[in-house]
Amino acid sequence: MVVLKIHSHPTGLPEFSRLDGQSDRALLGSLAHLAPNETGHASAVMLPDGKIFARISRGNGRFAQVRRVVVVGDNVIDYEATEKATTMPTTDEAFLRNQQAFGAKTVSMLSRMRVGVVGCSGTGGWVVEMLARLGVGELVLVDPDVIERKNLNRIVNSTAADAIARRAKVKVFARAIQRLGVGTKVIPCHSDILQRKVVQALAGCDFLFGCVDSADGRDALNRIAAFYTIPYIDVGVHLQADGHGGVQQVCAAVHYLIPDGSSLLSRRVITAEQVRAESLHRRSPEQYAALRKEGYIQGVNVDSPAVISINGFAASHAVSEMLARIHPFRRDANSEFRLQTFSLADGAWLRIEDEEPCPYLSRRVGRGDCTPLLDNAELS
Repeated sequence: MVVLKIHSHPTGLPEFSRLDGQSDRALLGSLAHLAPNETGHASAVMLPDGKIFARISRGNGRFAQVRRVVVVGDNVIDYEATEKATTMPTTDEAFLRNQQAFGAKTVSMLSRMRVGVVGCSGTGGWVVEMLARLGVGELVLVDPDVIERKNLNRIVNSTAADAIARRAKVKVFARAIQRLGVGTKVIPCHSDILQRKVVQALAGCDFLFGCVDSADGRDALNRIAAFYTIPYIDVGVHLQADGHGGVQQVCAAVHYLIPDGSSLLSRRVITAEQVRAESLHRRSPEQYAALRKEGYIQGVNVDSPAVISINGFAASHAVSEMLARIHPFRRDANSEFRLQTFSLADGAWLRIEDEEPCPYLSRRVGRGDCTPLLDNAELS
């Protein structure tokens, strides 16, 4: 772990002063002997307008500038070390309309972002499609499944040939983005999320999207967001139908979760029992079946109806939520939009007041690569 010393420059001096250099060499030099690490300890300055710049001590009185400082909260603020990099207009006509809507700074920020999307099916597929066309620089796509014919009604960019060949969903989207030709790089992870290499790939992201139904997958994403200080958007869709054309309810929920805030567990979206049951079902189906038969464990969710228009509706709100966090455009404060639910059957759009910080995860913010990883023995 790294110690960060941070202080203010009330006069607005936008650089480290000579006195800062003397102070940093004394303090950070001592820390290098008391608590050595590969990275080096850090020093930062906050200006009156909130801007932060920082540097790392490399030993022997030498410093390396921190390229990016990102503040993660209801607004996500990216302070670049070089202001020019955040205001340079795009020369690519593919993103000219995006720039006209959100400005050169936001388009430039998107082009440098690395976004993780876990779950590349009905909802996740739309999220991936929109992020690529917004100009996100790099996408980490995670999904263990392959395209099947039953997916063709809702997964964009999938074809009957993909279903016959049983192509991995992440590979299908990687192919589609390459054909799009806008420069977005893709890291496809044909795996479930609870793999060390997948966690490490997601840990380097600037934003996370969860488009999965499983409780253990959502819990893992929430942990990654907290341990590595990443904003996380969870998307859920529920269509209640009788199977014969009768629809009782169509609803969606978009959760925005900040690392030191509430969690899906504390919001009661998932339960610890669901996480335990689904984890056991994945690791040991035989033991899971035996315990379920004996009544010791609840069943996991089964497939539910899914329709492309409803998935697209929810995904659009989720991507717009990310845009609202990096480019605040709402009349009300973003803090009032942490949990939104939509009922298409009732025509209702609700903002629900957030819960208190999660008593478990809020104590683990920024822990990073601890052992076991994410406090999960499966990843040790």
